[in-house]
Amino acid sequence: MNATHTHVKYVEWLSPEEIHKNTNEWLSELKFVQEEQQFFKNLIKDYTLQLTASKYFNESKDLVTKLDTMCDETTNLITLVHTHSNKLEIIVDKVDQLKEEERYKDEHRQLIIKVHDFLRKNKELKSRLFELVKRVIKEQNQKRLLS
Repeated sequence: MNATHTHVKYVEWLSPEEIHKNTNEWLSELKFVQEEQQFFKNLIKDYTLQLTASKYFNESKDLVTKLDTMCDETTNLITLVHTHSNKLEIIVDKVDQLKEEERYKDEHRQLIIKVHDFLRKNKELKSRLFELVKRVIKEQNQKRLLS
């Protein structure tokens, strides 16, 4: 992925404060994603009958499976970012640990990519879920009008 190279040079110059700020922003975003995922699970429960109709069954089954996978990924990523944040001491402890500091920066580079990719995939999934539920609601409203 070409974007990797631009991030690598960027991280080299991040201060410990900036790294801390990044990890806190990631944690905040990921916790918000968890809330959104719970919202989608509730939405799916509310429209289960309509989503299991033959017309939508395969698509909804696929999206629900992806949502479950994303929920697991979110939890794992939160744990990973939280652990990474706790290791920031390696950079700020005023002790020269060049190998450990370099490993920490490498880990941060990898997290930049992981979080970015995860948020992109999550955005795509949300769009697909909203589109599906929108179609179901629209069809339900049309049936009510015709009745």
